[in-house]
Amino acid sequence: MNGTYYPNPTFPSNMNFVPEQEVSTNTNMPMEQSYIENILRLNKGKKAKVFCSFPDSNEWRDRIYDGIIEQSGKDHLVMSSPERGDWYLIPMIYVNWVEFEEPINFKVF
Repeated sequence: MNGTYYPNPTFPSNMNFVPEQEVSTNTNMPMEQSYIENILRLNKGKKAKVFCSFPDSNEWRDRIYDGIIEQSGKDHLVMSSPERGDWYLIPMIYVNWVEFEEPINFKVF
């Protein structure tokens, strides 16, 4: 064992390939997909404040990211801060809520 709870994983020898991934830029969401990441995607380019909590960190327990929504996926949010020149990749699991300074685009089903 490697000193942790999980033993070292073993993989089949034919696992040296990278599967192709399909990337969709379609913003026409089916009705059943009114998820946070899709609402954020519909508001790409808007200024927002993202409130996050990192429960396992003493230094970064609660944090607010202020900037422009660049991209959103199922498990992440990408924001930029034009004033500071910073870019943020935020795992969705840490996002508590998002505030916008203007009306947002969303689909009502």
